Amino acid sequence: PVANATITPGPLSRQVHAGDNVTLQCSVQVFSAPVTFTWLHNGQEVARGPLLELRDIDMGHSGTYQCMATNEADGHQVFMTNSPVLALEVTSKGHGDTVAAGVGGALLFLLLLVGVIVAWHNWHRV
Repeated sequence: PVANATITPGPLSRQVHAGDNVTLQCSVQVFSAPVTFTWLHNGQEVARGPLLELRDIDMGHSGTYQCMATNEADGHQVFMTNSPVLALEVTSKGHGDTVAAGVGGALLFLLLLVGVIVAWHNWHRV
């Protein structure tokens, strides 16, 4: 039977930025082949297979993810185990770079303005 399904990479709560790519892998410690992996997003099936690749994610990818591993031991018994739930929070990309560039540009402008005023003042004193 399958046992101890896990999702990697951890931790079980992750914050990612919109536009990022995220790959989750499901694995089990004990199994007899074949194992079927099913991915759930907010309790709804979204994919099958040991890897879940989320490309160019957006806010709609936020929520809980869980992997369900199942196998049939002898054609009659079905064994199933669920991984712990992974909470994924997608945040919009910050405007920190834009703000920093805007502040840097404003400081450069002020520095040039002060330089012009000082030069003008010195030229008129002569």
